[in-house]
Amino acid sequence: MRTRVALTGLLLAGPPAWGQVVDSNVAVPMRDGVVLRATVLKPAATGRFPVLVYRSPYNAASATRTYTTFRRAVERGYAVVAQDVRGRYASDGEYLPYRQEGRDGYDTIEWAAVQPWSTGEVGTFGLSYPGAVQWLAAVENPPHLKAMVPAMTFSRPTNFFSVAGLPDLSWPTWIWTNIVPDVHRRKGLPAPHTGQEARAMWETLGPDILYRVPLENVPEISRAAPWYLEWLRHPPEDPWWSWADLTTKYHRNPAAVLNISGWHDESYGPEGALTNHRGLLAARQDQADPRSYLILGPWVHGTSGMNNRQPDAAVGERPVTAAAGIDYDEEILRFMDRYVRNLPNGVERTPKVRVFVMGENAWRSGDSWPLPGTTPVTFHLNRTGTGRGSLDRDPSGGPGRWALVSDPDRPVIDPHFGSSGAHDYRALADQENVLVFETEPLAADLRVVGNITARLTISSDAPDTDIWVKLLDVAPDGTAWNLMSPGLDVQRLSARPGHTPLVANQPTEVILDQLLTANMFKRGHRIRIAVMTSFMPHFSRNLHTGKSEVTSAEKRIARVSVHFGPGQASTLVLPVIP
Repeated sequence: MRTRVALTGLLLAGPPAWGQVVDSNVAVPMRDGVVLRATVLKPAATGRFPVLVYRSPYNAASATRTYTTFRRAVERGYAVVAQDVRGRYASDGEYLPYRQEGRDGYDTIEWAAVQPWSTGEVGTFGLSYPGAVQWLAAVENPPHLKAMVPAMTFSRPTNFFSVAGLPDLSWPTWIWTNIVPDVHRRKGLPAPHTGQEARAMWETLGPDILYRVPLENVPEISRAAPWYLEWLRHPPEDPWWSWADLTTKYHRNPAAVLNISGWHDESYGPEGALTNHRGLLAARQDQADPRSYLILGPWVHGTSGMNNRQPDAAVGERPVTAAAGIDYDEEILRFMDRYVRNLPNGVERTPKVRVFVMGENAWRSGDSWPLPGTTPVTFHLNRTGTGRGSLDRDPSGGPGRWALVSDPDRPVIDPHFGSSGAHDYRALADQENVLVFETEPLAADLRVVGNITARLTISSDAPDTDIWVKLLDVAPDGTAWNLMSPGLDVQRLSARPGHTPLVANQPTEVILDQLLTANMFKRGHRIRIAVMTSFMPHFSRNLHTGKSEVTSAEKRIARVSVHFGPGQASTLVLPVIP
């Protein structure tokens, strides 16, 4: 399930008993006069302390009582400012998600730097929304920001508010369960007023909203979140979204950055961490220490997987062993020690990139991306006779095509929706509106790490369609593990860069180059891809009319074909390392 929640650290086992001073509801004035409020934690000793700032829409005071990062930071000698963002919980103002976090974050960082208990050295941390606020503030270039650890967050609006041209249907769930209760309570609107009430009501309301078109027909949500309708009414390519695009602003970020995400994080997470890391390296290529690092593990959204170092650990249903775990708090604090406090702990000598290879259950590292030694290996899609298609290293297959019927009223449904991580997706191969291509059992292990590219020649009798390419690791017993969360593996044809309108039944190329994972396909396993036109209810399905489902409910059935052979090849390119 695409949850979009924010977690920070391990759950405390009991009430805190650490030497600290806690100031509640501390007023932090913004440049426009609106007052935001924070809980400030400080060591009990007198003096000045480096400061870590955490900003959240999810009740920051509660986070300080719940997660260990705050306690461990204070024990390490840091003061911590945990602030509710504008319009949420204790803070004044009107909540407009993400839009105001740049300036408000800047003002909060600079406020923290000049407090009498502060040394003037500031770092930031947090996951998901509390990761996004760090980036939005950092590209405003706050002079006192020394370091940041944004985890599981985004890089660009076209893989966050929408994905590859598809509206992201996790936003209504996030709004109803996380935002609506506080807004309704503040404004005296009817229930839900608590998260528990919202989740209970969503059991009935959610399925209706997620399958409803047009998408703008959401009065239940728009009353508390009119900004959601504004999002929907700005198409992904609209310059209006420039306020949320980090990719053009890395030169404005003064801080050292540790980017963290997981292969099974929401689609924006691994892509965001990698894109932001590479963007910083490019912007700082003339610096001896570019101060950008990347950790990509096998984890789902949140900290539970990161902190799980038990021998029976798993991500979803797939075992990963204790090797997959890290100490999230320690990663944050060691990074802050080096780049906020300037302690010589050797962080700058660690590899710039650390990635966990699923299937192998081992970490790989390097100082560049792609990892050193990466070689592209091409597989060609083909089909002869009936049954499943093939993935072949040999490009000599003859011309052909394979068609599916795409009915918006009968979309492909994710059988594991609501449960994050790796699951057995063998059932996809049995659906009539899914085309399956796979290799023969591998004669040797194949280690794949990095960006995978699917380059398909397709045709359709409709004005528009979506193409999903789901990559699976098929074990000898038939188990078919998914290797990433939905969203990295889809492209709407009308949203292709530089696209031209589809001509009915005329072959055209679609490139999916954001598939991102690290996996060892072991000897005897098969590499499988499932090609589809929908995967509900993560993202909206295409109506096949050329009209947007944001404003239209008109649908039609489409016939979509994948082509093979000379002049119309379809391929899958895997980044392989020895």
